[in-house]
Amino acid sequence: MDEQRRAALKELARAINYDGIKLNLLEEALTHRSYANENPSAAIRDNERLEFLGDAVVELCVSDAIMRHFPDYKEGQMSKLRASIVHERPLASLAARFRLGDYLLLGKGEESSGGRDKPSLLADAFEAVIAAIYLDGGFEKVHQLLWEMFEPLIVDADGSDIYRDHKTTLQEISQTRFREIPHYTIIGEFGPDHDKTFIIQMEIPNSIKTTGSGKNKKEAEQEAAREALAILEARADQTTMDGS
Repeated sequence: MDEQRRAALKELARAINYDGIKLNLLEEALTHRSYANENPSAAIRDNERLEFLGDAVVELCVSDAIMRHFPDYKEGQMSKLRASIVHERPLASLAARFRLGDYLLLGKGEESSGGRDKPSLLADAFEAVIAAIYLDGGFEKVHQLLWEMFEPLIVDADGSDIYRDHKTTLQEISQTRFREIPHYTIIGEFGPDHDKTFIIQMEIPNSIKTTGSGKNKKEAEQEAAREALAILEARADQTTMDGS
């Protein structure tokens, strides 16, 4: 890591209000797999492991904040609100606030395709940075930072959906109507690493099967769930017409 890069990462650390973070951790959090694959001699890991951990840390901290702000909410209400906040769109907005896209290390293909502005990459990078802070400073530090970031979103949401979570809606309907939980399976993926498309199959046993596509697995799952909801709605409408 040269001095220019070190200076840039220190600038980011100040922006996220955590000057003391280890720069090698922050570097890993901002390294997309396309860069790591194209630069094996750099001996740097991509941010996917950190993203995995950061997803869990963000979800825990947001769950805690929701419970504190809405003490009368039932489990289902809290789950819906959390799903509307811990999602690509709001996470990408937070990443944009700190200009994470400017600090990403991207491969040539990802760079040329506008990777610095892709919501999926920004959201992933945000979660990876959160994991880096957690590993470096512990839970109390990351909890404090996330509370400051997410509290305004939670207060503004006030129980309304920021993002329509088709998966949660489908699961609720499926458990009530079919006593089954939807199952999601990757059945295909194509395209280069910097522009991959995933195909997901959703199945409710003995009832319905749909597919969805997206630039990441979560997006493809949401699309498959949306298709299933449309089919179930059409079935309900048909039943109403037949019975009238």
